[in-house]
Amino acid sequence: MSIIFWLRRQDIVILHNRFNQLSHNSDVLRREDLRKIPDLACNPIQSQIVEAFFDERNFKKGGEGSVQEIGFEEFLTVMSYFRPPETHLTAEQKEEIRRTKMRFLFNMHDTDNDGTITLEEYRHVVEELLSRSGSLGKETAKSIADAAMLEVASISMGRMGPDEFYAGITFDHFLKILKELEIETRMNIHFLNMDTTFFCK
Repeated sequence: MSIIFWLRRQDIVILHNRFNQLSHNSDVLRREDLRKIPDLACNPIQSQIVEAFFDERNFKKGGEGSVQEIGFEEFLTVMSYFRPPETHLTAEQKEEIRRTKMRFLFNMHDTDNDGTITLEEYRHVVEELLSRSGSLGKETAKSIADAAMLEVASISMGRMGPDEFYAGITFDHFLKILKELEIETRMNIHFLNMDTTFFCK
C-alpha cells in the first residue's frame, strides 16, 4: 500500500493550499519554487531535500532519474513521507511505513541511484552539515566524514582485511545502522506548514 494512504483528509487540504501558494496557482511546482522558502534556507541539506521532490524513485514504483517539475499528486506523495504514523496501526503497518521512510532517506543520499551511498556521497552530506557551523575547514570536515564512513563500514561489514574495499552503504546496511533510530516519528518538517522540525532547530 502506498504511504500516501496514511494521510488524513485535512492534511491533504492543507497541502493542496500550500502547493497552490508555492506554485503561484500553477499546476506544477519547480525547484526554484521550493528554494525560495525562507525556512528551508537554514537547512544544511537543503539541496537533498529539494531534489527529493523531483526524484522519480520517491513517487513512482521502479522510477529512475529526476523530473523538472511535479504536480500535486507527486508533491503529496513526497510530503506523506514526513507525516508521523497514526498510533492505532498494527505492527506490520508500522514496519511497512518505517521501511518506506527509510528507503526515502536512503534515496536522498544515494544521489547517483546506484544502490549504494558511496564515500563521496556520504562525505558530501557530512561536509554540508559541518560547514554550516563555520568552525571547521574543508579538510577537517573531509577527515571527519572519512572516519565516520569507516565506522559505518565496521558496523555494516564487521572487521575488514587490509586489502578489502568498502564500496558503500547498501539499503540493508542502512537499515542495520539505523535500526535503533525511531525514524517514524522524527522525520518531520515545518517549512511547508506541516507540524514540526526536520533538521531546522
